[in-house]
Amino acid sequence: MKKFLIAGNWKMNKSIAEAKLFADQLKGERIAHPEQLAVIAPFTQLETLKRELDGTGIKVGAQNVHFEKSGAYTGEISVPMLKELDIDLCIVGHSERREYFAETDSTVNMKLNALLNAGITPILCVGESLEIRETGNAMLFVSGQITEDLDGLTPAEVEQIVIAYEPIWAIGTGKTATPDQAEEMCGFIRGMIEGMYGRETAEGMIIQYGGSMKPSNADELLKKPDINGGLIGGASLEVGTFMEIAKAAFKLQ
Repeated sequence: MKKFLIAGNWKMNKSIAEAKLFADQLKGERIAHPEQLAVIAPFTQLETLKRELDGTGIKVGAQNVHFEKSGAYTGEISVPMLKELDIDLCIVGHSERREYFAETDSTVNMKLNALLNAGITPILCVGESLEIRETGNAMLFVSGQITEDLDGLTPAEVEQIVIAYEPIWAIGTGKTATPDQAEEMCGFIRGMIEGMYGRETAEGMIIQYGGSMKPSNADELLKKPDINGGLIGGASLEVGTFMEIAKAAFKLQ
């Protein structure tokens, strides 16, 4: 059976009270596969979400982490701090982190290692800009990201990673990635993982689409063989739209 992970990335949104309300509303839904849902929130909401969603099977994730366990890194959060809250997932290498905070493939690799060593599932984001796509170098660029990000990791470690493809060129540009374009890149990523780590690792990997998945396009995207879910931004801020996307995945099982 095809595996899915529908993860809502709230980015820098919601108060603690709003997070609690969201959790309460989510618990009121009939959820066929709660283990396939994740809420990825700002640090200040994580403890509330873990408490409110305890026992539901729904995962709670962080949006960023530092690779060092402790030290003089003002404003940062460490993996042990996330572990203390029993956080399930953590985004690594999101396009906004790479663009606005100068996150590199080298730091992404260190973060992956730190999370894997702690037993927290990383969601690794990769994807190309409009300029790179228009020059025809999209796959070359993404393959470079994956090669550097996963450097030194074993097949057993890579099996624990979720990869999210973010077509940066289709975010806020007026251009749209079609389901076929999304599938083409997700299939390329899976093929690359197979070449590097073997068929079993590739077939078992969850590869998400992170380019503005919403209720109107979720069904068509999730039907594609190499798309195992979504890393969802704006559509995850309301329980109604988030669950519409989740139900599109559930009905395919």
